[in-house]
Amino acid sequence: MHGCSTQSPLDAYFTPPEEFKDNYGDYRSPLIFYNGDTVRTKQDWQRRREEIQARWMEMMGEWPSIREDQQFEILETVQRENFTQHRVRFFWIPNEQTEGYLLVPETKGKKPAVITVFYEPETAAGIEGKPYRDFAYQLVKRGFVTLSIGTTETTNNKTYSIYYPNRENAVIQPLSTLAYAAANAYEALAKVKDVDPKRIGIVGHSYGGKWAMFASCLYDKFAAAVWIDPGIVFDETKGSGVNYWEPWYLGYYPPPWKNIWPKTGEKAKGLYPRLREEGYDLHELHALMAPRPFLVSGGSSDPVERWIPLNHTIAVNHLLGYKHRVAMTNRPEHSPNAESNEIVYSFFEWYLK
Repeated sequence: MHGCSTQSPLDAYFTPPEEFKDNYGDYRSPLIFYNGDTVRTKQDWQRRREEIQARWMEMMGEWPSIREDQQFEILETVQRENFTQHRVRFFWIPNEQTEGYLLVPETKGKKPAVITVFYEPETAAGIEGKPYRDFAYQLVKRGFVTLSIGTTETTNNKTYSIYYPNRENAVIQPLSTLAYAAANAYEALAKVKDVDPKRIGIVGHSYGGKWAMFASCLYDKFAAAVWIDPGIVFDETKGSGVNYWEPWYLGYYPPPWKNIWPKTGEKAKGLYPRLREEGYDLHELHALMAPRPFLVSGGSSDPVERWIPLNHTIAVNHLLGYKHRVAMTNRPEHSPNAESNEIVYSFFEWYLK
């Protein structure tokens, strides 16, 4: 079996508790084609992987072309501690630019990098915001190049996402547009001379966790990912924490948006009800990560029983000959803390350094 050549200090987090081992629940197996055929070989999996990706892209809306040719426009540069902070601008969707923060450590040579995604870019960059959400700042101090991006404008007007070509007539479910924007961010970051493009990860918390999950699953150039309590599968019992039915995630419909459905997803519109009725769930997207490693830093939205859907991706990795590629930690609260974040940083150090 492939794994890392030495024992990882994180090994304990890659093993489900005994009560959840080999428990696959009611989730449709990613190792069965939509027509009912079974995936038996690595070649079968490649075809099945393409089938899952194509089906979800068809349902959510096809992406425009990725901008593989662009570089960051540097707007401002300041020295902070032992790293340089650049305020940068780039196109994250074809008709819209965004600004973020590129943090570059002083160490020499090509470095691993991590993109951080949130409601705005200042929090992760450690410029302002809540404690334990300064992921870009903490990682640059550990020798990573980091890029912090966020949806400042739509956060301020409480529409939260990215809409293509516009909010009135979006042709892609907004959560998939966020993933597309992150793919364009990856391409711009990969052009930075200090960055090793084969070692770029992505991380986000809550809203950012959903964003990081969809980006890493749908864009396979991301080498590793951490999803911090996004709600990794559909679960209406979790109320506002796992609210994929909202119009800024997978329940898009043309505005005006009236908050006419309760926090359980009833009366949802857009794609979400179809996904639920036809038996789709997000574990199919997780499987697209294989064999790339990912960590679920679970809190109130992702308790320990989330090992049940994660077992499906473990099974895909097993077929491919890999182990220790799916990890989870758990804490009671939605908010990250010092201990859970230390594991996040160790995960990136282990897999990207």
